[in-house]
This record gives sequence, structure tokens and C-alpha cells, in this order.
Amino acid sequence: MKAAGLGRSRGGLTSKIHVAAARRCRPLAFVLTPGQAGDSPQFAPVLERVKVRGPIGRPRTRPAAVAADKAYSSRSNRRYLRRRGIRAVIPEKADQAANRKKRGSAGGRPVSHDATLYKERNTVERCINRLRNWRGIATRYDKTPQSYEAGLHLCGAMLWLRSIAPHS
Repeated sequence: MKAAGLGRSRGGLTSKIHVAAARRCRPLAFVLTPGQAGDSPQFAPVLERVKVRGPIGRPRTRPAAVAADKAYSSRSNRRYLRRRGIRAVIPEKADQAANRKKRGSAGGRPVSHDATLYKERNTVERCINRLRNWRGIATRYDKTPQSYEAGLHLCGAMLWLRSIAPHS
């Protein structure tokens, strides 16, 4: 039986990291999937894992807005965000816009997104680059998905600690 976080590719067994990150490139949640898995179906599971604890009270599980690239521009992802009261900052794919226009008034309104807030979408990419600075994450030496995910959490904790520690 194949492990849950491993999948086949041309190079052998691979896995894909799906990350939610805060504005200062701090990882908030991880989901590990097989390498051939798509990005869009993992949108909701990643956001379900976001829990940020403040000094008092319950953990915060709902960000004010989510910025993502066009790969996450599906109706189900937008519906999920709307249901949770989260503002979607996701541009519409060209083929989705063409299909909506082709349907006329039944296609609905055009999708709008805040261009200035969308510029901060690269924080996720930079967070992944910081995670991959750790050789164990970049080269995927771990045999099991559980140990690889544990390494992700350890590396994420180190990134958080570096960002809040005073610089000397």
C-alpha cells in the first residue's frame, strides 16, 4: 500500500506541499499530498488547518482575506470563502471569464479582486522558498510522509521564532 503523501512522477516518488502563509512569510498551515495531486482541491483543507492563537481567547481560524493565484479560481473555492465570510483576492482565469460572458446574464457578475492586496500573494512563494532552504525539505530524504511533515512543522516553527526574536 502506498503512503498518503507520496505519488509517482517521472523522477520517482514525490510529494507536494500546500501552504497557507501570513504576510511576513510565516507558515500558518501545511497539507502534504502526492506529487501528482492538483492544487485547487487542497484549498479548503489548508484553510481548515489555520489556527492562530493570540494572547487570550480562542484561536483565530478565519483571515480577513485570502490572496491566491489563478489556479484556485474555481467556483467551489469562491463559494467556500463566501460561506466563511472571507474576502477572495483571486483573479479569474481567461477561460472562466469567456464562459461566463458566453452565458450572458445567466453567467453572473465579473469577479473582482483588489490588485494592491493581490501583490502580496508572493508571500506564500517566499515562504516555500524559506522552507526549502532547509536541505531536508528541499531534497525530501525522509522515507515516510509523517516524518517529512514533522520536518515541515519544525522548519515552520523555526521561521516563526526567527521572525519574532529580536535581531542582535
